[in-house]
Amino acid sequence: MNDGQSNFDFKRHEQEAVTSYLKVRDFYRDFALAVRRIVEECLRHRSIKVHSVDARAKDPNSFGRKASIPSDADSNRPKYETPLDQITDLSGVRVIVYFPNELVEIDKILAEEFDVVERSDKGEALIEEDRFGYQSVHYLVKISHRRSSFAEYERFGGTIAEIQVRTILQHAWAEIEHDIQYKSSAVIPTEIHRRFTALAGLLEIADREFQGIQDEDRKLRVSARSKVSEGQLSEVEITPDALKAYLDKALGSDGRISEWQYDWTAKLLRRFGFKTLEEVDLCVNAYDDDRLSRIIWGNRQGQIERFELMLLAAMGENYVKRHSYNKLPWFERREHRFLNLFSEAGIVIGSYSPGGSPGVEIAGSLE
Repeated sequence: MNDGQSNFDFKRHEQEAVTSYLKVRDFYRDFALAVRRIVEECLRHRSIKVHSVDARAKDPNSFGRKASIPSDADSNRPKYETPLDQITDLSGVRVIVYFPNELVEIDKILAEEFDVVERSDKGEALIEEDRFGYQSVHYLVKISHRRSSFAEYERFGGTIAEIQVRTILQHAWAEIEHDIQYKSSAVIPTEIHRRFTALAGLLEIADREFQGIQDEDRKLRVSARSKVSEGQLSEVEITPDALKAYLDKALGSDGRISEWQYDWTAKLLRRFGFKTLEEVDLCVNAYDDDRLSRIIWGNRQGQIERFELMLLAAMGENYVKRHSYNKLPWFERREHRFLNLFSEAGIVIGSYSPGGSPGVEIAGSLE
């Protein structure tokens, strides 16, 4: 029954909405890019590393479908009588983070940098509606009054954008769920509902475990740096971060060295058989890194290069044989040449082997 009213033309309503939207879509795309730029600048300023920050203007077909949704109160009328005014996700930004704690940091940033019109936790909503799912936090925001006075943002004053914030596991769930047709626990088969519920719980546990691992890793890094500073090397396992702390203290810091180089060198030490920094220190502490560098290169090389020369002098043939490059002829020739130069300069060549005795021998000519 429609009480004498003619049926509403939803198709025409959809077509008119899309036509109107296409005329202004570029504006909403520009707005989305502006919001993304603000978010990225804030993340960079606070040194928060995220997986991605994406921006988009709503797809016209998606806008049309949303514009033609019937009203809950009257199925013969559209939910959005004036779609361009009522639909709030025409400009969208999605922030995907690695860990749950970063959701809190993003929440603070958005509260400080935008006027937040609405904040909704989709996960909490699902629980209230007794639906399965594992989703994200959505924000409706406007450019802050402070920023809207800037020329680059002035034209966006009062415009609303939607910002979605989720962990990478929440994002994986959402992408898969997008293709799943069951939307209500009232119609989903019991067995499938049980499996979805279990899966959502597993993802939540995984998110918490990843967060716990990150927290523990941070704690161990701080502890290792403190122990290196105090000289308690027997308790410090070899990791790239711990190795950097040790070398910065022993050989002086070097801002030219990349994280990759510390990672590679830590792996090399483990390949040699070192387990703690105490073993490393026992191996190399009798050698003058600056002197070794000048013997080989005629000047003072970078931190890692000097350290590797110390290892070569202390381990001798053990260094050459256990090195990752030991199968490469050029490497063997070069290292033997270095050992000869050390020997000629009066350097005592060692035969240190991690886990064994730090034996020392005077090397003869190595052809």
